Amino acid sequence: MTSVRAKKNLGQHFLKDKDIAQNIVESLRVTNVNKVLEIGPGMGVLTQFLLQNQSYETSVVEIDRESVDYLNQHFPELKDRIISDDFLRLNLNNYFTEPFAIIGNFPYNISSQIFFKVLEYHNQIPEVVGMLQKEVAERLAAPPGSKTYGILSVFLQAYYDIEYLFTVDENLFIPPPKVKGGVIRLTRNKTEHLNCDEKLFKSVVKMAFNQRRKTMRNSLGSMIQNDELKANPIFNNRPEQMGVAEFEMIVRLIGEQGPSGQSQ
Repeated sequence: MTSVRAKKNLGQHFLKDKDIAQNIVESLRVTNVNKVLEIGPGMGVLTQFLLQNQSYETSVVEIDRESVDYLNQHFPELKDRIISDDFLRLNLNNYFTEPFAIIGNFPYNISSQIFFKVLEYHNQIPEVVGMLQKEVAERLAAPPGSKTYGILSVFLQAYYDIEYLFTVDENLFIPPPKVKGGVIRLTRNKTEHLNCDEKLFKSVVKMAFNQRRKTMRNSLGSMIQNDELKANPIFNNRPEQMGVAEFEMIVRLIGEQGPSGQSQ
């Protein structure tokens, strides 16, 4: 087998530039971890450079059976470290009992889902380097105050520092996608737990951004029953103006209301 046919239903666009592939792999710092999981290796353009680094053990997860056959043929050193499955359905605890880093040229159509999965295991994943659609990459790295800052930006920035590293031209892929790629790096911050109820935090962030043109007071109106609380100036802000700490504060204020909406 000399190549793999890119499959549209899997969102496959194979990177053909080895210099870019090497730059992506070298963006992985992998401090304090010795295991790396590559998502969607395809024909192994990143894998070849990952395997050259002896400071960590590389595993790959690939949903495409044809790609799995190609990898088994061309990268025998992977041996039993090819997981032939859908990353989004994996119980990662069945494969990793210690911290591990993630890297990949992520299928653009599921990149957001990949990062929601990363959030589920944020205490086990100290670093992620990934290529995804440029606009999505910029959105995840966007600071508060940016028009592209959104729900997943807040969720990820609660636990990770995010850097936009570089842009990759669409002509460097087979077949070329319709948009440019963007490479980002997520590095786990020191937050072990949010300074508020985490379930309520998710609900508040989602509700706020679902009506992002409104002030927090208006978008969260059903959650704010206390008149004194409604008058708090923090609710004058729109969601894109709020950092993680401000959302945590709002969640604590809402949580301090009694069942009848009276402050406890």
